[in-house]
Amino acid sequence: MPSAPLPTTGHPHDLAGWVRLFQHAELPVLARTAAALEELRPMEDEVDARMVAEAVGVDPLMTLKVLARTAELHRQRRTTDAETICEAVVLMGITPFFAGFGPQPTVEQHLASQPEALDGLRAVISRAERAARFALAFAVHRQDHDAGVIHEAALLHDFADMLLWLHAPTLALEMQQRQQADPTLRSATVQRQVLGVTLTELQHALMLAWHLPELLVNITDDRHEEASQVRNVLLAIRLARHTSRGWDNPAVPDDVRDIATLLNMAPAPTLGLLQDLDA
Repeated sequence: MPSAPLPTTGHPHDLAGWVRLFQHAELPVLARTAAALEELRPMEDEVDARMVAEAVGVDPLMTLKVLARTAELHRQRRTTDAETICEAVVLMGITPFFAGFGPQPTVEQHLASQPEALDGLRAVISRAERAARFALAFAVHRQDHDAGVIHEAALLHDFADMLLWLHAPTLALEMQQRQQADPTLRSATVQRQVLGVTLTELQHALMLAWHLPELLVNITDDRHEEASQVRNVLLAIRLARHTSRGWDNPAVPDDVRDIATLLNMAPAPTLGLLQDLDA
């Protein structure tokens, strides 16, 4: 994933234009991730892939950055897909990883002059982190062998939204304000009005453009919600959205019922499990 600043004026109005713009855009990461990498860098000889994965694998932006870079290497070397951050670091090697990922630009620096956009981005990332925790717990309960990929799929589910807050914050704010003014306005509708494309369409196209692992692309594809792994992710995303401000949202009982079905549990113990996970 090359790094280049986006133009400051104008924006695309179709899917191909947005893909071209974001495909080569600079991707800053969370300040805590950048700091964690710099703590590990001097200890390179003692660091293993698991330690790197623990440092960066909870940051959706750094996760995206590493997986895109690994996919590029995979195509060059004709190796198998690295489906998790740990596998990606193993494929790269510790020394090449640190050589390829020097001191990272941060979102806090990138949006320092735009506090509203930084708040918007942080809200999306916080929701993604909670969704990933829920998704991983569901997958482990279901004894899904792809639990690690399911965790990443939930973490990355809204990455196009994150890119918009980073590189087109005025448009992200406009969409937010339109929905606040009209709560009945569906997200896909306002996205098409403002961007000329939905974020779901953009995200899927970017994942294909970056040649991300096929399993990850499939699990992140909401159009196949009948598949248990996709449903695992979607229910985690739904719950994270509906409980972002507490557990009294009227949609939560429906979420609990559907998650109980997924986990083959009764609703009451399912609610207890979910609240324990969120504690």
